[in-house]
Amino acid sequence: MLKSTVFAAAAAILSTMPAFADGIMVKDAYARSASPAARTGAIFMVLDNHTHADDRLIAATSEAAARVELHTHTDDGNGVMRMHEVEGGFAIPAHGEHVLARGGDHVMLMGLTAPLVHGETVDVTLTFEKAGEMTVSVPVDLERNDAHAGHGGHGDHGGGHKAKGHGKHNH
Repeated sequence: MLKSTVFAAAAAILSTMPAFADGIMVKDAYARSASPAARTGAIFMVLDNHTHADDRLIAATSEAAARVELHTHTDDGNGVMRMHEVEGGFAIPAHGEHVLARGGDHVMLMGLTAPLVHGETVDVTLTFEKAGEMTVSVPVDLERNDAHAGHGGHGDHGGGHKAKGHGKHNH
């Protein structure tokens, strides 16, 4: 019990420590997967642009997964949410932010090289159109329950959350 409490406290501290890259700040980042056996995971965060120019997150890489993509969920018009890769990345307005959250935009880890373990960290390199590259150590938090996690959270994409083009993703 004490061990998980220490991990949770460390994850909370790490997730609140912002990372900077040429005017872009990453805040409140965390990673999760649906289970220890999951082959996929996701990373969520707030991208805060402190510059006078719009920027864009255009790519992400990590040794934690065979493939890393920028994903979102969209309604297919029949009330079914489908997950798909976002070509061109995520816009971050000047003096504004872009939230990557469960049930919405996120960094998708596909083909995990090892399970995401609660309390550990995952390094991810984010590539911005103008700010360049930034490597962030993201805490794994398998217990976090976001209030803003639209559409029932970001768990198994079966049961209404169907993944388009990639099969089922659990994270």
